[in-house]
Formats: sequence, C-alpha cells, structure tokens
Amino acid sequence: MKKVISLAFAIFIIAGSIIFPTNALSIKEPGFDLNCKSATLIDANTKTVLYSKNSSEALPPASVTKVMTLLLVFEAISDGKLKYDDILTVSENASSMGGSQIFLEPGEKMSVDDLLKSVIIASANDAALTLAEHVAGSEEAFVEMMNNRASELKMVSTHFENVTGLDDDAINHLTSSNDIAIMSCELLKYEKVSEYATIWMDTVRNGEFGLTNTNRLIRYYSGITGLKTGYTSKAGYCVSASAKRGNLHLVAVIMGAETSNERNNAATKLLDYGFSNYSIYSDKPTDTKKIDVYGGVKDKISIKFENIETLINKGAENSITKEILLEEYLNAPIRENEEIGKVIYKSNGEIIAESKIFACETVEKLSFWGYIIKIIKNLF
Repeated sequence: MKKVISLAFAIFIIAGSIIFPTNALSIKEPGFDLNCKSATLIDANTKTVLYSKNSSEALPPASVTKVMTLLLVFEAISDGKLKYDDILTVSENASSMGGSQIFLEPGEKMSVDDLLKSVIIASANDAALTLAEHVAGSEEAFVEMMNNRASELKMVSTHFENVTGLDDDAINHLTSSNDIAIMSCELLKYEKVSEYATIWMDTVRNGEFGLTNTNRLIRYYSGITGLKTGYTSKAGYCVSASAKRGNLHLVAVIMGAETSNERNNAATKLLDYGFSNYSIYSDKPTDTKKIDVYGGVKDKISIKFENIETLINKGAENSITKEILLEEYLNAPIRENEEIGKVIYKSNGEIIAESKIFACETVEKLSFWGYIIKIIKNLF
C-alpha cells in the first residue's frame, strides 16, 4: 500500500520544500531564423531538443565527422584498450591524408595524447587516421565501428565513409544536425575533450609544431566547452558548439552555413537563446529518519534519495511541487539499494521528473525462533 506521507514527514525529509503553482516546461518558438541549411540546439543532460531547423536532413558534415572518431577513441581509452601515453607509429596511409594536418611522416611515432590534442585543437586528419587505425586495425574496420556506434545511439540520418569528413571522393558520407548533437553529448562525457577543445594555441613534437584551434568561439563565448568545426565545399561551414553555465550544458549544431562568420553567429544566437530561456532544476534531498520494518531482524531502516536534474523554463526554479510516495511500513526481507518509494516533481499538475527512494541496508526476515526470542525480550 502506497500513499503520500504526511506533510510533517515531507518537511522533515526535504527541508524548504516550496509549493507554488508553475508552468510546465514549454519549448518556446524563437523569434529568429538561422542562415544555414540545418540546426539543432539540445540540452546535453536531458537530451531535450530546444530548437531545430531541418534537423533530420542528411547532409555532409565535413570535419565534424571527427566527433564520432574521437568518441570511439575515448571509449577505447575508457575500456583500457588504449592509454594516453601509448606511442603509435604513423602508417603510409595516415601520412598521405590531405586537408588539415600536422604533416606526420610514415614511421613517425607520437603519443596518443599528442595525437588527440592535434585532432581536437587543429582537426588534424593524419592524426585522426593514425588513432583510428590503431584502435580498429584499418580505416575500413574503424568506419564500420563508427556506423555501428551511430546505430546504437539511434543516429538515424547518419552514414560514415571515412574517419575525417573529407568528401571529395565520398558518395554517401552524411549525417544530420540532430545526429551530430547526439554524438556530441556522448563525447562531452569525457572531461579531457573539453580540456583540449578550449585551448586556443598549443604545440606538439616537443614544442616544434604549433596548433591553433579551429573553433574561434572559444575566444569570446562565455562558458564554451568545445567542440568541433568543419568545412568543405560540399558541406559548407559546420560546427558543433558546446557551452556550460551553471548546471545547464548546451550543444548547438550548425550545418551548411555560407561563411565562417555566419556559422559562428548562428551558433552564438542558438546558445544565447538557450541560456536566456532555460535552466536546470536540481534537487538532492537527504534524510536521517528511519522507516519501520515489520517481520525483520531490525525494526527500522534508513532510506536514501536519488538526486534529480531536470530542464525547466528559466525562472521556475523555486516553484516546483514535490510529492513523496512511500510505503507506510516495510515488510522484511529488504535488500540494500532496493527501491522502496519515489519523489514526484510536478509543474502545473504535470509530472516533470521522478526520483527514487532506496533502502540503505539489508534487513533479513525473522525466523520462527527469531520471533520467539523477540517476544520473550519484549515480555522482560
């Protein structure tokens, strides 16, 4: 049997719980259009799309392709298949790449860390292919991994043909602004990405070769965290631009802009729109009260709450209603981390988020002789 526990208990559990009427999250229609073929603005935490223009249209992405390349490399590092201080040998194939590059020579050796820095900061195609060949054995095998990962992430408008985004010979190397936003959110989970993506100038080869960031937004946009630019004559000017202010982390994707300035202006306009209209509501309730347990080796049990973060309209932070749903009492056996209730967050009568309540410990069920002993203890 479940019910909303008393107001006193609710106040005890979550001090300062404020209940006022509020409006549910609404996606506002911005009063502007963007001079580009496609655009998406997304909240990186909740994956809520806040703006879209032709967001599912499959278009050539140029070097923004490397978001997926980097994602697979960072996942390989996370899985222990690759380390930052590993030294990789450059292949003939990798050294022959055109476009943006750091002019790697066949047989040259470079650390994974410096190769990553070269890809993230300077969009180096030769460094990207060197990493890809090491992870998968060949570019073809790595491209297959890219397409498989895109499928896992439900990137429905995407098909990769190479690891760099060079498209002179590409036939069907395409993705959408929505899909780029999806893979960008995944990549941003790795802190090293933003660490490198916000460096304006750096060097590799012991300071002998300079790197300059292709993303000019990092020089003037407040809270910028990255991420990746791209340009070819087919793709036009593209960018996946990410920025964080407070708990709100946004990704703005622009595809097919006619100039780099129009690309940067469009990304800036999208990010400004997001930060002006939305915020993240966070709640981290705590509790020291114990709940009664029937039929267990213990009479009471401690509980803990799941933290929540949810996207809301800016200004509604202090007007969220909360209802705590919990069993009136718990029956043994109970397992540690077992879900025993939840907190429902509402806005204008609509549920906007839920967090779970868990048991902090295991309580075994009393045996027959345990009951007898307990009765005897109670008598005396």
